Amino acid sequence: MSALIAENRRARFEYHIDEQFEAGVVLEGWEVKAIRAGQVQLTDGYVVIRNGELYLIGCRINALRSASTHVHPEADRTKKLLMHKEQIKRLVGKVEQRGFTLVPLNLHYKAGRVKAEIALAKGKAQHDKRETEKKRDWEREKGRLMRHKVSGPAKD
Repeated sequence: MSALIAENRRARFEYHIDEQFEAGVVLEGWEVKAIRAGQVQLTDGYVVIRNGELYLIGCRINALRSASTHVHPEADRTKKLLMHKEQIKRLVGKVEQRGFTLVPLNLHYKAGRVKAEIALAKGKAQHDKRETEKKRDWEREKGRLMRHKVSGPAKD
């Protein structure tokens, strides 16, 4: 099972998720150490395609204070994503033709390596976002009602 490092919860609110893919992430040593310490933020991240390769932009990894003096860490460094050529070609086709966007959903560990879960997504309209919020509020209220009903005194 893979352990979750960071999640982009806003992505599921802002976009309709169509397909999900897993990609490797090219990292430097100080970034791996900072990720292990939980110094990563994925909220403003997005994926772009340049020259047939995928890049993760906006994923912020804050360097640890104990970082080496000869390393000059850059928190918002663009990170290359690793996927098979055929998968990338398929993604390029969908992004260019059908108006999809590539968004990172989360970063996780798999067999000791840091992987990114990215998704083909389409932006939601404002009314869709309101609908998502209504559903979330109703689920929360339903859970609250069920807890009170179960934990309340029995009337016979």
